[in-house]
Amino acid sequence: MASNVNAEIIAIGTEILLGEITDTNSVHIARALRDIGVNVYFMTSVGDNEGRIADAIRIALNRSNVVITCGGLGPTIDDMTRQSVAAATDRGLTFHQSLLDMIAARFASFRAPMSENNYRQAYLPDNAIPIENPVGTAPSFIVEHGNGVVISLPGVPREMKYLLAERVIPFLKERFSLGTDIIKARVLRTAGLGESLLDDRLGKDLLEAPNPTVGLAAHAGQVDIRITAKAESVEIANEMIDLVDRQIRERVGRYIFGTDEARIEQAVLEALKGLGYKLVILEAGIGDPVSSLLREVDADRQVVIKESVEADPQALSHTLSLPSALPIRELAERAVEALIVSSGANAGIAIVSYPNMGEIHADADAGTAIAVRVGEQARSRVYGFGGQSETAPRWTTTWSLSMLWQMLNEIQKA
Repeated sequence: MASNVNAEIIAIGTEILLGEITDTNSVHIARALRDIGVNVYFMTSVGDNEGRIADAIRIALNRSNVVITCGGLGPTIDDMTRQSVAAATDRGLTFHQSLLDMIAARFASFRAPMSENNYRQAYLPDNAIPIENPVGTAPSFIVEHGNGVVISLPGVPREMKYLLAERVIPFLKERFSLGTDIIKARVLRTAGLGESLLDDRLGKDLLEAPNPTVGLAAHAGQVDIRITAKAESVEIANEMIDLVDRQIRERVGRYIFGTDEARIEQAVLEALKGLGYKLVILEAGIGDPVSSLLREVDADRQVVIKESVEADPQALSHTLSLPSALPIRELAERAVEALIVSSGANAGIAIVSYPNMGEIHADADAGTAIAVRVGEQARSRVYGFGGQSETAPRWTTTWSLSMLWQMLNEIQKA
């Protein structure tokens, strides 16, 4: 059984570098490789340029046993993966009549004509192992080179996923004698403690351990703790992860609201229900991102007893009979307090934003404020963006719910 197989993924396509599409293929491939115990240390994105693609493959082959390319196998002139792999591995291209017949049959099944440029798809690097594609028209292939392999997959997600599962993973298991080695991960979701403080409390003994490894990923208002174990079986990996999980919870357990796919809105709802609390929400100048999200988890309205939406801070000030010149942070703080008092709720969230303001660069010129209140306890913060910003709905929703969960958690732990 191979003890250490390293892989690199190369996503090919200028549209990725231009930001026109998101590369989800590499993420899927990385997870599939993880599940069979293959290490992925590098992911590369490269545009539709034969020389640069070939250079990326050469670099990858120098440091990895397995190189998987994704994309660039179509019939057009900017599909350059075939010739790039050939150049990187010092070989030419060979025409495969069987592949052309397969492509022609696929077009016939679609009752669509096959164009002349589809012929280029029947050329593969010399001595490549063809991978027939029963779910698309782009043949894939494997090239053995030195001690490593280059595997080229189509960029269409449906085709890539099928060929990866049905052809590539079985090939890798046999080629590298992978046996039953697997890599398993668990993510602990935290809120209420910043990345640097979380890093400090976890300690070097956990963060620098070789197996399982522990890593942090910061998001708006939250930090994920990822535990990754490599073992001979799922059962052993789970035991290894469980041990580290317990150590982490001993150090920062009060900040963990869930694992893996846990969502902060569900954690907030459960905390409110556990305390028997009711929640009110006020949003001004930003639509209703928090209210709409909580409706998904509180469809029967057991917890959220009132939602208020105002067009802008001025309209909110008028509704509450507050001075129109109030700083936006103070307006949010006074608004959430007033709403709690008028509704009889136990907790409240207020988000106030200038709807005609986008991204700005000086935090002193606050464009958005959030205020969260539970009983007599209140917290708030401001941001240097307004309601027009693409950042506003996501950041304010995540931060306000994270702040609320933290406050509720403190009450539960008291």
